[in-house]
Amino acid sequence: MKISLVKKLSLAFLLTVIISLITASLISNYMIGKKFNNYLVNEHKAMEVKTATTINNLYNEKIGFSTASEDEILRYASAQNLYIQIKNINGEIIFTSNNLNSTQKTMMNSMMGSMMHNSLNTTDQYSEDKYPLKKGNKSIGTITFGYYNSSYFNSSAQTFIMTLNHSFLLSALIALILGLIISIFFSKQISLPLTKITSTANKIRTGDLEARSLVISKTKEIDDLSTSINYLAETLQKQELLRKRLTSDMAHELRTPLTNLKSHIEALLDKVFEPTDEILTGFYEEIQRLIKLVNGLNDAAKLEQATTLLNKSRFNLSLELDKIINSFKPLYETSGLKIYSELATNLEIFMDKDKFKQVIYNLLSNALKYSKENGEVLVTLKAFANTIIIEIKDNGIGISEKDLPFIFERLYRSDESRNKNTGGAGIGLTIVKNIVEAHKGTIKVTSSLGVGTTFIIALPKN
Repeated sequence: MKISLVKKLSLAFLLTVIISLITASLISNYMIGKKFNNYLVNEHKAMEVKTATTINNLYNEKIGFSTASEDEILRYASAQNLYIQIKNINGEIIFTSNNLNSTQKTMMNSMMGSMMHNSLNTTDQYSEDKYPLKKGNKSIGTITFGYYNSSYFNSSAQTFIMTLNHSFLLSALIALILGLIISIFFSKQISLPLTKITSTANKIRTGDLEARSLVISKTKEIDDLSTSINYLAETLQKQELLRKRLTSDMAHELRTPLTNLKSHIEALLDKVFEPTDEILTGFYEEIQRLIKLVNGLNDAAKLEQATTLLNKSRFNLSLELDKIINSFKPLYETSGLKIYSELATNLEIFMDKDKFKQVIYNLLSNALKYSKENGEVLVTLKAFANTIIIEIKDNGIGISEKDLPFIFERLYRSDESRNKNTGGAGIGLTIVKNIVEAHKGTIKVTSSLGVGTTFIIALPKN
């Protein structure tokens, strides 16, 4: 059976409170009981010393204890629940109290039997303390105080212990109530945002890609989860847009050549015109376009291999880049364009040389395709402390602001690139981005429609 997060957190919090209360109560009772017992023992000893001093003051060497003195000693014995026995120097009993009633004979037998000390039972032990009976510095006898350990706990001590126990019980009850209230409060503080985020996630799952989590929480994990859900929704929304765009592009790309092929073949079948070399060449070109489109789709399915299969080596980046630029110069000159370079010399880098060539080929090919008449392309190579920067800048047709965020998405092509001469499968820049990121680098683009585009690649030196 599944339990809600509120109940789980509340039960966990309450269980923690109960365990803490039980632990604190046991430790507190043990420590307080031990300290309080020591306090009572010390108080009892102090009382005995005071009583022994009083007895010494009441004793007269000539007449012993007067009747009034004996009555006073008996009052002490009764008030303090003590058995008092006094012997002279010869060991003769000169006074004894009778306040312990039925246990007196047992205690007397104990006192006369074995050093006047005996334990009546294990739970209420009988003990004796002895003090000298003296006048001045001269010892003239012995004062013995007999008592049960339970005699420590007089009515005041029992009241104190009961009050303390009641305080513990009341504190525990209040703590449990407060713990329940606090646990429910904090549980809801955690569960309510999660419930809202779950609701948003369910809307996204059912296809509502416009749904966003509006949860703002001071709890870092919940806030991160809300941000992640929103990022996921935005990503899915972009992918859905790209999917629709791809469907539209594919329909557009396939419709035109297939329509042309169908109309020409129908014309040939109807003997409208003869199958000349020119017509067959047109057929061949349309079929080549279809093959190119299918190959592009097949390449899109293999994009992940661009990042997983890297064959890194150390090479002279300046020299390699210069070779690539020189290989493109004839193509640019044929198209009436110019390509320039400003390269830092003798820069070395550790990366996959073939993948590097693929990146530069893609970017220079795009610059060639989308440059205007008499356009110019500038390639620069700069080195900083730990980073190498490559910039490829053209003054071509540029990229519109609405297309700029999507140009690295697979199969995406802007409206300006969708024509017979320049339109590809839309995976070139995606491959470029994957290769750069596989080498722990970054690629950025700035562009203005009708002004030009600049690609900026940052690669680590090592």
